[in-house]
Amino acid sequence: MNRRDALRQTALLSATCFTAPFDPLSDSLRRGYPLGACDWSLQRACNPAVFAYAKKIGLDGVQLSYNSRSDESYLLRPENQQAMREASQNAGVKMASLAIGELNRVPLKSEARTVDWISGSIDAAKALEVKVVLLAFFSQGDLRNDETGKKVVIERLKNLVPKAEKQGITLAIESYLSAQEHLDIIEAVGSPNLKVYYDPRNAADAGHDPYTEIPLLGQQKLICEVHLKENGNLLGQGSIDWPRIRQLLRQIRFKGWAHIEGAMPQGKTLDEAYPQNVQYARKIVG
Repeated sequence: MNRRDALRQTALLSATCFTAPFDPLSDSLRRGYPLGACDWSLQRACNPAVFAYAKKIGLDGVQLSYNSRSDESYLLRPENQQAMREASQNAGVKMASLAIGELNRVPLKSEARTVDWISGSIDAAKALEVKVVLLAFFSQGDLRNDETGKKVVIERLKNLVPKAEKQGITLAIESYLSAQEHLDIIEAVGSPNLKVYYDPRNAADAGHDPYTEIPLLGQQKLICEVHLKENGNLLGQGSIDWPRIRQLLRQIRFKGWAHIEGAMPQGKTLDEAYPQNVQYARKIVG
């Protein structure tokens, strides 16, 4: 049995060994994680006003968009960094991490200019004193059944990770790929500063099992942050077993940020949905 198969077997065993009932409100199990939300989910992407809104609904932090369709270098510019710092300090809400959602529209696998985006996001993260940059691989950037695209991504990440290592920044892949496919890419790139941004909803939607993937990735401490999401439903009202997810994250000693993303039922406004999402998420993350 090779190392990869051994990890898989251990993860499968770990995922099934927790049979005791889990109460997300139990004080004995609530070792809290910081809770945030994505600025795009709060409808304030690339906008310092997101911090005041996050404070209003009881969040600890915000995941910030590095750029937008209309401004490809938004957070690289010092004046925008300073505006974010001031808004964060005034609200008492942290800058938790960065994300490049525009990679869904302009993919790393096919557009050379995205290498500059990622390089710039490393500089921005360093300047803003955050440690994680999410790299999105959905829509036009989807890597499923695209071996050529994966090879391009691996080569481009190989060129980027030395800078991330030097600056102390983690680049985090979020995609519809399986845990094993993520492991394959990380092993091919060969850097401790490349990890997985885990989203149980994405995993389930892609036909994977988040309850076995979390232990598999957790064996090597490869989950740096997580998204809490239910497409078209409030948190706790979809198909994801969030208390079980919380239990598995505790099992792997996860210590990063959890960010609410989406979780907007049709017909509800942000003001109606997000206080409920925050209230539910607090039961899970503390």
